[in-house]
Amino acid sequence: MADPAMRHTPVLATKLFVPARRATSVPRPRLFAQLDTTLAAGNRLTLLSAPAGFGKTTLITDWLAELGSRPAETRVGWLSLDADDNDLSRLLAHLTAALSRSGIEVDPAPTATHDGSPATAMTGILNEVTRAAERSPGTHWVLVCDDFHVLTDPGAHEAFSFLVDHVPPELHLVVATRADPPLPLARLRGRGELTELRAADLRCTPGEATEFLNRVMGLSLTDADVAALEERTEGWIAGLQLAALSLRGVHERHAVDAFLEDFTGSNRFIIDYLVDEVLARQPAEVRHFLLRTSVLDRLTASLCDAVTGRDDGSTMLDRLERGNLFAVHLDDQRHWYRYHHLFADVLGARLLAEHPEELPVLHRRASDWFAAHDLPVRAVRHALAAEDLTRAARLMEEALPAVRRARQDSLLVTWVQALPDAVVRRSPVLSLVAAWSQLVAGRLDAVEGHLDAAGRALAAGADDPDLAGEWAPTEDLRTAPAMIAVYRAALAQARGDVTATAGHAREALDLAGPEDHFVRAAGLGYLGLAGWARGDVAEALTTFDSAVQSLHSAGNLVDELDATIVRADMMVALGRPGRARRLYADTLERVTAAGEPFPRVTADLHVGLAELDLELDDLPGAEEHLETARALGHRASVTENRHRWFVASAGVRAARGDYQAAAGLLDRAEALYRPGFYPEVRPIPAVRARVQIAAGDLDPAWVWARERGLGVEDAPVYLREFEHLTFVRLLLAGQHPSHGADPADDAAPADAALRLLDQLHVAAGGAGRAGSLVEIRCLQALAHGARGDREQALAALESTWLEAPEPAGCVRLYLDEGEPMRELLRHAVAHGAPVPERLRRRLASGNPTTSRTHPVLADPLSARETEVLHLLDSDLTGPEIARQLYVSLNTLRTHTKRIYTKLGVTHRAAAVRRARDLGLL
Repeated sequence: MADPAMRHTPVLATKLFVPARRATSVPRPRLFAQLDTTLAAGNRLTLLSAPAGFGKTTLITDWLAELGSRPAETRVGWLSLDADDNDLSRLLAHLTAALSRSGIEVDPAPTATHDGSPATAMTGILNEVTRAAERSPGTHWVLVCDDFHVLTDPGAHEAFSFLVDHVPPELHLVVATRADPPLPLARLRGRGELTELRAADLRCTPGEATEFLNRVMGLSLTDADVAALEERTEGWIAGLQLAALSLRGVHERHAVDAFLEDFTGSNRFIIDYLVDEVLARQPAEVRHFLLRTSVLDRLTASLCDAVTGRDDGSTMLDRLERGNLFAVHLDDQRHWYRYHHLFADVLGARLLAEHPEELPVLHRRASDWFAAHDLPVRAVRHALAAEDLTRAARLMEEALPAVRRARQDSLLVTWVQALPDAVVRRSPVLSLVAAWSQLVAGRLDAVEGHLDAAGRALAAGADDPDLAGEWAPTEDLRTAPAMIAVYRAALAQARGDVTATAGHAREALDLAGPEDHFVRAAGLGYLGLAGWARGDVAEALTTFDSAVQSLHSAGNLVDELDATIVRADMMVALGRPGRARRLYADTLERVTAAGEPFPRVTADLHVGLAELDLELDDLPGAEEHLETARALGHRASVTENRHRWFVASAGVRAARGDYQAAAGLLDRAEALYRPGFYPEVRPIPAVRARVQIAAGDLDPAWVWARERGLGVEDAPVYLREFEHLTFVRLLLAGQHPSHGADPADDAAPADAALRLLDQLHVAAGGAGRAGSLVEIRCLQALAHGARGDREQALAALESTWLEAPEPAGCVRLYLDEGEPMRELLRHAVAHGAPVPERLRRRLASGNPTTSRTHPVLADPLSARETEVLHLLDSDLTGPEIARQLYVSLNTLRTHTKRIYTKLGVTHRAAAVRRARDLGLL
C-alpha cells in the first residue's frame, strides 16, 4: 500500500526564467528567419542540436526577444532541464510551471498523481493548452526546453514523444540539445513538421565573428586575424569567446601573431588551452572564486559566500557577468547565475587537480546552505559529493515525507543505492526505505534483511543516545516499529503466508496510535487481504472497508480510490456483481467529477467494468471499456493491476471463439503480472488452461494440471479453488492423455469431478462465498449430466438461481461450458426453472455460446509479415517502414500485398482494423 501523495513537487524558479538578452549580443537575422518557421502551420518541433558552446541558448534568447517586439501575440514558457528532471514527477511539475508562466494555467494535481504514466499526464497538459487557445484566439505559445540532452529516462522521453505527437497547433515546441533526442525525428522530417538547426547552421560567419570579437569583446583585430580565428574555431562561438578573453590586453602585433600560431587543435584542446589562458589573466581573488564555486550548478550571492567563506559573492557575480566570463544570469533580478557548461567542466577539473582536499569542505558548505533554504534534493546531492554520509542519511530522512508525497519513488531508490549498506542499516527509516525498494522490485529475499536491520537499529538507538542523535526526529522514525510490522505483513503476503500476514498486520495495529491513520490503513489492509486469501471474504471486505476509511482520514485519496478494485473483486466473490458495478460506477463518477480524471485509477475502473460486462455477455460493452482503458495508456494502470487489461481482453477474445488471440494476450498478461500485491485467486496459468480446454487443446492443459499437482482428493484451500474448478472442467472435457498417470485414479471422470466439487461446495458454503457456490453448482450440473443423471443436473442448476444473491449476474459462466450446458439449459427452460431472463434470451437467440466474429486466418501471417503489420499500425510512412526494416520499398510492397490478401482487405487502414478485430494487434 502506497504512501500519501497529494502535495506537489517543489519547483525551482530559476529553471523557468528566459535568460536575458545581452545588449552586446550579435544579431543573427539569417538564423532568426529559420527559427521563425517554428510558428509556421504544421511545424511540430524546432530542434537546435549541436555540441556545447555553439550558442544555442543565446540564439533562442535573442530570437524570443526579437519575437516579443512583433505585433502578433506570442507567449513564452522556458524550462532549463537538468539531471533531476529524469524523475518524471519533477519533470512534469517543472513543465507545468513553465506553461503556467506563459499564461496556460495547468492544474498540477493530475500530473502529481500520474504514477509513472507520461501519456496520461501529458494529456491533461495538452487539454489545458487547447482550452487556453479557445479562450485567447489568435494567441500562440512557444515552449522552450533547454539542455534536453540531460534527459536519459525512458519515461521522460516517452512524455515528450507524446507531447510532440499530439501538440496543438497553438503550441510550438523548441528543443535545444547537444545530441539528437529519441523523439520521432524521422517521421517529423518526412512530413515537413520539423525545423532543424545544427552545428553547421550555428557556426559564426566571418561577418558575425568580426562583430563579436571587435564590438562585443572590445578587440581591434584585423580581417586576417578574425579569419584565422574563425577558421581555427570553425565558427565555434565558445572558442571565439575564450580566444577573445585570452587576447584582452595583448596589443603587440607579434604577440597576437604568436597567439594565433599556437591556437590550433581540437575543441577539447582549445577549451583546456584557453581556460588556462583565461584563468592565468585573472586576479587571484577571481581565480579563487571561480574554482571554489565550480562545485555549484547554480549560483547566488549568499550561496557563493557560504561556499567560499567570503562576503563578496554579489560583487563577484556582477564582475564576472560584466567581464563576459561565462556567467549567465538566470532571472530578471540577477539573483541567480550559472557558469557556461564548458567553463564549469574545466573549472571543476582544475579544482580537482589543484585543490582536491577542499572539495569535501566546499560541498559540505553547499549542502548546509541548501538545507537551510529548504532545498533537500540539492542538499543531499552535495552531502553525498562531500562523502559526509551520516549527514546525507539524515537529510534523506528529513526529506522523505516530501519526496514520497511528490511520488518521486525513483529518487528514493537512487538515494539508498548511493549510500553504503552499513550506513543504511544504521538508520531505521532508511532501512525501511531499502526494504520497500526491494519489495516493489520483487526481490523478496532481500527484504527481510533490511527489516531486521531496522529493528536492530531501533534497539541499538534505545541504548546509544549518540546513534539515536544521528536520526532525524520525524514521523517516519516515530512510526518505524509499526511500519516494520507492516512491511513484514507485506512480505508474508507476497510469499503467500496467510497466517504470518495476519499476525504482522495485527502487530502493526497494536503499535499504531489512534491518529496514525496511514499505518492503521496499512495494517487493516493486510489483515483484510489475509482474510481474503483464507476465503473469509465477507469478513475481509468489512476489514478492507475500514482500511479505506483510514486512508480517507490520512488524506490518501489515490490509494483510497485504488482500493475500489480489491473491494469489487471481493463483492464478486460474494456473489454480488451488481454491488461491484455500483461501486465502480460511483468511484468513476468521483474521480472524474473535477473534470480531470485520475488516469491510473480510471483505467483500472474501466477494466473492472469490462470484466463485469464480459460475464453478462455484453461483449461490445466490455470492448468499449477496454478501449477506454487502452486509450488512457497501459502505463496508467498501477503496477499490481497492469496485467488485468490483457486478462480481460483474453476473456473477450475467447468469448468470440478466437482462442489463439486469447492465448497471446494471456502471455502478455503473465509478463506484466507482479506477485505479492494481492492474493492470487485467479492464477493466469489456470486461466490459460481454461482457454485451452475451451479450444479442445487438452494435452497442454493436462501438463499444467500435473505440474500443479492437482488431484480430486486435494484439501479445499481457497487460494487453489480457481485451479480446482479448472481441473474439474478438464476432467469433464475428456479422458486424460494416455501417456500420463490418471489424475482421477481410474475412477470415472464425472464421479471424480463430483467428489472434488462436493468438498469445494462444503468449504465455499461454510465461508459464505456465494460467487464460488454458483460456479460449483454449475459444474455439478455438468458432472451429473455427464453421468446421465439429468434430474440431478437440473436440480443443481435450479439451485444456482434460487440460492444466488444476484442470479441474473452470471451469463458467460453458463455459455462458456458449451453444448452440454446448452442442452441442460433448454431442459431447464422447458421444465419452468427460474432461468434468468438475460440468459434465457441468449439461449433463445440461437447462438448463445462462443462463436468467432472473425475466424482464425486460414493462411497465418509469417513472422516478417507480423512485424510489418505492427509497423503499419503506426504513423510511419511506407519509405520510413522500409528503412526501419532495412528492405527496399518494393520488398515492403510485396509484404503488404500478402498481408492484405490474407486479411481480405485492400488498403492499410482496413488491414489495421481487421487485425485489431482478430486480436493480431
